[in-house]
Amino acid sequence: MNQTAKRNQATGFAAGPSRRGVMKTLAASGLALPSVQSVATAASPDAMTLRITRYEVLHVQIPHREELAEAYLATNIQQGMYPPRTWNRKTLVKFHTDAGLVGVADALTGRHPYASSEQLEATLKGMIGRSPWEFLHDDAIGGLIMGMYDLVGQATGLPVARLFSSNPKPRIVQTWWSHCYPPSLMASEAKLAVSLGYRVHKVKARPWQDPIEQAAAICEVVPKDFRIWVDANAWWQSPSRALFFIDQLSKFHNYFAVESPVRYRDVEAYRALKGKSALIVSDHIGPEPMPFIREELLDAFILGIRLGKTLVQQVLMAEVTGIPCWVEHSIGTGIAKVFQAHHAAAFPGIEYAIDTTHVFEDDFMKEPFEMEDGFYVVPTRPGLGVTLDDDAVDRYRFA
Repeated sequence: MNQTAKRNQATGFAAGPSRRGVMKTLAASGLALPSVQSVATAASPDAMTLRITRYEVLHVQIPHREELAEAYLATNIQQGMYPPRTWNRKTLVKFHTDAGLVGVADALTGRHPYASSEQLEATLKGMIGRSPWEFLHDDAIGGLIMGMYDLVGQATGLPVARLFSSNPKPRIVQTWWSHCYPPSLMASEAKLAVSLGYRVHKVKARPWQDPIEQAAAICEVVPKDFRIWVDANAWWQSPSRALFFIDQLSKFHNYFAVESPVRYRDVEAYRALKGKSALIVSDHIGPEPMPFIREELLDAFILGIRLGKTLVQQVLMAEVTGIPCWVEHSIGTGIAKVFQAHHAAAFPGIEYAIDTTHVFEDDFMKEPFEMEDGFYVVPTRPGLGVTLDDDAVDRYRFA
């Protein structure tokens, strides 16, 4: 019995899953959007009356690590980024409440409705005097949502993962990430990842570096159980070109998967790949994932654009269909990275969590993000369970 048939049998999709079938199965299995009411019933009256009283906006500019700066500059030039840069700007927000609780958020994580500082300020002003409970699952506020979960978690005495699940995993598989560096730098980054306890590595493939030479350099310096997947970001374009690289990379025993080997969410291109790839095939989830599920065109979905209701629905769909998700909405700060870790702990449908925090000089957290034998232990303190490093914020502040 093939994988599609097994999933259909397990979930009751006799003729292949449809959108309606997935939603019916979610409802029948009791898997639904976590209820604010279910959390609220266990909360104290004080927690339920919590109100946002003010906010602080903290703009930071964080450089890449010194050993990566030159490679990033070259990559930015190759990709046509103007002006090319070796830093990233982030906007952190502190939310203060009438109960004295303070929640933190990485505002520029995920898709957000504010294209300018003025629009962000307008969104924030509209949250004053309101309860953080109102914004749980709200896609429309982008990365600000993590501050809402941080506050509600603190108010109820629950870690964020428990706001999504009554029995979250205590630890998750966190993935190391590398851009398209020269082979020697790829190898040194992989060695660093191994030394820090990582066991999975996502690497970028671009036309200006040979992915086969990169693979050879990495695999020469990592242990046999170190797993690697390559993200082509659709640069290979056609199925024939993708299969050429897949066949070559699959000869390296550490490589197990490929992400976006052809044009993004191109059903016909993925049909042409079906059954021919020696590596697990993944792509970013789109607005219509059902053809990929029904025809078993992908082995995993990448997600992380929206952080509220949409993300929850997607990971529940993954749980029902048996197609795992690799989540990567955290791209720059430890606050977002830990929020993502709570997601990965809460939902069995999430297999890997990916972030880019380690390519920068600082992650703005007081607590180190420590890995042990491939796993990160998710904080169990109320809320996000980590503390914003105000000294680091001050060090990298810009107007």
